[in-house]
Amino acid sequence: MTSPNLTLLTDLYQLTMSYGYWKQGMQDREAVFHLFFRRHPFGGGYTLAAGLEAAVRLLADFQITASDCAYLRTLTGRNGQPLFEPDFLAYLQTLRMTCEVDAVPEGTVVFPHEPLLRIRGPVILGQLLETPLLNLLNFNTLIATKAARIVQAAGGDAVLEFGLRRAQGPDGGMSASRAAYLAGCAATSNVLAGKQYGIPVRGTHAHSWVMSFEEESAAFDAYAEAMPHNTVLLVDTYDTLEGVRQAIRTGYKLRVQGHTLSGIRLDSGDLATLSIEARALLDAAGFEETAIVASNDLDEYEIETLRQRGARINVWGVGTRLVTAYDQPALGGVYKLAAMRAPGQPWSPAIKLSENPVKVSNPGIQQVRRYQDGTRWVADVIYSEETGAPGTDFVTFEGEVVPLDGYTWTDMLVPIFREGQQVYELPTLETIRARAAAQLAGLPAGCLRLHAPDTYPSGLSRTLTAHKHALISARRPGALQ
Repeated sequence: MTSPNLTLLTDLYQLTMSYGYWKQGMQDREAVFHLFFRRHPFGGGYTLAAGLEAAVRLLADFQITASDCAYLRTLTGRNGQPLFEPDFLAYLQTLRMTCEVDAVPEGTVVFPHEPLLRIRGPVILGQLLETPLLNLLNFNTLIATKAARIVQAAGGDAVLEFGLRRAQGPDGGMSASRAAYLAGCAATSNVLAGKQYGIPVRGTHAHSWVMSFEEESAAFDAYAEAMPHNTVLLVDTYDTLEGVRQAIRTGYKLRVQGHTLSGIRLDSGDLATLSIEARALLDAAGFEETAIVASNDLDEYEIETLRQRGARINVWGVGTRLVTAYDQPALGGVYKLAAMRAPGQPWSPAIKLSENPVKVSNPGIQQVRRYQDGTRWVADVIYSEETGAPGTDFVTFEGEVVPLDGYTWTDMLVPIFREGQQVYELPTLETIRARAAAQLAGLPAGCLRLHAPDTYPSGLSRTLTAHKHALISARRPGALQ
């Protein structure tokens, strides 16, 4: 938030590897990297991609400055000598963004092992960009997915993002507000996010407002006087149901003045029971239009439980458990080399092996094709652009062969940069929000379940599967037996 140039927002080992490439004369070799994740967060059946706009701005502004190199010149090894020689630092200052970048648009539903972003260009650039790209896409995608789950659990009720005070610093707070809105939250309490991103802002008052008056009634009346068009009263400072009754009295005074009691907020106690009793009091007093807002450590599971218990809540204020992704604070996205070549030479595929099969990477220059039957999603296929279209069937990550004859399809990775120049017009946040809503509406219902969701069919084309197995056998004979 404080620097337009985030090029050094990277790990030291990206620079030491880049130095190694330069020392070996490999800096101009062309490489392909993919950014992807291996498992859906929160035990869910889908993930909502976000963070591309921030990544595009990072790439467009890429430059290692003289000031950056002056700092790097101070770094030393264990022998106390400079870590990097002057000629390498001078070379870094000549680097410019020359890569081709393809990515899935923000607001796209994605699945494990599918590239969210593909970068092709000099290996040294691809290496230097690994950490900042992961930083931007991992967190934003995680929060967008969490927000989508919470909005889904609310079943059409408004969800307000109230998490700034508990967010992981200013950057985390701003990113979370944006990601939550694009995923379907109705508004944020974060005023700076409202200004910067055009997100609607909402808020009530705190317990300190009530506590600063001798009587709760005086606090409510004073707030209504100050905010007659936005009177939402926090009723649980002392006795919740008595607070509701006092809010009703304030509501009568607002009516005389031609205004209305917008809502009451519950922030503690048994929210289901209290909301039912509060609704009865409000309705009996003729305040059927007054909303009941609830907060207090809510997430998708708590909202689901409250709704199953018949809670009469209209608006859900969700903070800590949304903006910190409380139950899974990291997406676990990774960034892997998939192919490399010397200038003028054919591509050499790269693969990372592991004793854990889920960590074996996919080789080649990958694209993702989504097959549909009208509006019904059928499957996603990862294929290699070097070997052409995926064919008529594919192999899921569970090993099942699925036929794909007769379906329409769309390739999911779209051009973002060509020869280092941005060719992608960044959509508005409202456009991204609409895309996310449409994507979630197209997802098979079973994949949306919070508990034991269905697994969406996704995997490798038959050709890419055979190519991967051949590479595994070449690198580790007998590994597939």
